[in-house]
Amino acid sequence: MAAEFGPALLLLAVAAAWVSLVYGWSLLVRQAPGVVSVEPFLSGTPPVQHAVSRYHVRWYTITMVFLAFDMEMVFMYPWAVVVAQIGPKAVIEMFGFLAVLLVGVVYAWREGAFRWT
Repeated sequence: MAAEFGPALLLLAVAAAWVSLVYGWSLLVRQAPGVVSVEPFLSGTPPVQHAVSRYHVRWYTITMVFLAFDMEMVFMYPWAVVVAQIGPKAVIEMFGFLAVLLVGVVYAWREGAFRWT
């Protein structure tokens, strides 16, 4: 039975040793927090606005459009690998998927999601 769980126990021991090592190292190099170390770092210049400032709502729309096309790429890479094996059915399905995305882009364009003024 020990032989079955040997690799898992070894992995658990290595992980526990690593966590202990990192925690111990952080205790050794800990410094007292000062004014410089607690404010956000912005390329050496003092921050102009609060770190948790609000974004305009149009950025969320652009983000959703970007995520839609990002998911398109997630689906197109595996599709490109198997399209030769599956044949015309895979091509028709991908054009259907792209048509749905195109409808979303046309809708976002019509609603003014891409207007910056």
